[in-house]
Amino acid sequence: MNFTMATSKKRINITLPDDVDEFLTILAKRDKVPKATKAITLLQAALEFEEDMILSRIADERVESSKGQKFLSHEEFWS
Repeated sequence: MNFTMATSKKRINITLPDDVDEFLTILAKRDKVPKATKAITLLQAALEFEEDMILSRIADERVESSKGQKFLSHEEFWS
């Protein structure tokens, strides 16, 4: 027999601590969405935050490595 999933979305199986499960339940009820939907929303926000932190670190490193170099103003660059 060959079974296929009804969706092509990836699934993960996680175990939540009781306090996290309780808070997730509260947030899902507040927002009137399923717990899984709320979990996905929070996970996406956390991943975006992580990406922002990495990009900020890269930008800081570039600023540090460019000390003493001449920069063009926005107006100079676009003129």
